[in-house]
Amino acid sequence: MLTTIHIIGILLTVSLLLVVSILSGRKVKDAHSFTTGGKAGSWMVCGAILGTLVGGQSTIGTAQLAFAYGLSAWWFTIGAALGALVLGVLYAGPLRRSGCSTLMEVVRKQYGRRAETVGSILFLVGIFISITSQLLSSSAMIGSLFGASTTVALCIGAVLIAALVLSGGIKSAGAGGIVKLVLLYVSSLAAGIAVWKIGHGLDGIRESITTLYETPQLASLNDIASAEDIHRRYNTFLARGPLKDLGGCLSLTLGVVCTQTYAQAIWSAASTRKARRGAIYCAALIPLIGAACTLVGLYMRGHYVTTSELTALQSAGITLPEGIGVIENSLQAFPTFILHHLPAWLGGIALGTLLINILGCGSGLVLGAATILTRDVYGNLLTAMKRTPRLGLLSQTRLSIIVLLVLGVVVAHFVQGSFINDLGFLSLGLRAAALLLPLSFALWMPGRFKPRAVTASMIAGTVVMLAAGLATLPGDPMYYGLAASAVVLLPNTQKR
Repeated sequence: MLTTIHIIGILLTVSLLLVVSILSGRKVKDAHSFTTGGKAGSWMVCGAILGTLVGGQSTIGTAQLAFAYGLSAWWFTIGAALGALVLGVLYAGPLRRSGCSTLMEVVRKQYGRRAETVGSILFLVGIFISITSQLLSSSAMIGSLFGASTTVALCIGAVLIAALVLSGGIKSAGAGGIVKLVLLYVSSLAAGIAVWKIGHGLDGIRESITTLYETPQLASLNDIASAEDIHRRYNTFLARGPLKDLGGCLSLTLGVVCTQTYAQAIWSAASTRKARRGAIYCAALIPLIGAACTLVGLYMRGHYVTTSELTALQSAGITLPEGIGVIENSLQAFPTFILHHLPAWLGGIALGTLLINILGCGSGLVLGAATILTRDVYGNLLTAMKRTPRLGLLSQTRLSIIVLLVLGVVVAHFVQGSFINDLGFLSLGLRAAALLLPLSFALWMPGRFKPRAVTASMIAGTVVMLAAGLATLPGDPMYYGLAASAVVLLPNTQKR
């Protein structure tokens, strides 16, 4: 039950981040500082990446996936960490030497405005899916804590994200990210220790899951027929199959490299060395958060059922086993654990941290999408029409943020109940399928491929990946998208 102490802790934590954001926002004087942040140090870069990479998908979504598939849920944050590592070690130097401020600007310099515009539109689809998932995460938090309807909670979440990003751009996300870095680790460590203590270690957690599935009707609902089924689902790292789980990890890794938000953090650094260090710090920190969220999801599976499972049991005349709680759906696993299994004062801080974590991630994604929309889509359109924009670049960016959030609320309203991490895999995989090869070759092998082939490869990668997902082909759809992109692009070299 949400108490006054919980509410005070939540409000104080959210207020702390907003104050940091507003103070950082005072330093924004023009569009350049709004989108690239100025002269950030390593920890500011780490905070900017962490503040957007570890959002609702990495926390609430990981616990949700662990509730259903156990240890394999950890792949999401492992993939995110590997992505930050690859970004820092392999891409930081080339990106900064490119002299660009967006990934699509890198593409345009090598392959022309058509490739940039097409790539930007495709790229925005992937980012928009992530924005939608963050809005869903925020609505789950706000709705479960304060009893708001889904529509109202979505609107509140969008307003809070807008307030955060409009107050200071990447500077806000970076400074807020440092605060979240500390709070996330306090909250994650507290949750991990609590799980280990009350669950009697990993063996105790596994035993509780086994005991729960001794109810035949509940086991049947989850396709569990034997102890071996429980082991395969909850105690292995490849519960959904090697191609699926490793493919999801690869989608995260490559998708991080191809995301404007994280590239902006690299460009915001005072030097390449600081940019690289910030990304490496982030890669080292992320897995611990994922491990804690995975443990929470496992514990909740052994001690809670969802309302749909409870309804099925009651229809069969089965009484809920003693000591088993009920949650509305698996998405509420993490916030429910914090609410009921941590001291109220610590739970309030943890819930506030989780909320601002989601809002911070959403703000970073919206900022990256707005930057692409204004510079790479709208800017190119005006150039082609030989017209001058009526608004300055900063005003365009802020207006784009509002439009993206309104559209995000509408879409999120119609996809309620989606599996958050599946949206994350799809979002980042789409970015990689469209951009990875063109971006990499533009940075390391300029002038090698024909512009038309690059444009065609981006379209082919995106279309094939979406088709593979709809057809439910084996493995992760990104495999098919990357393969299609390579088949179209690689034969079309040009003389240098």
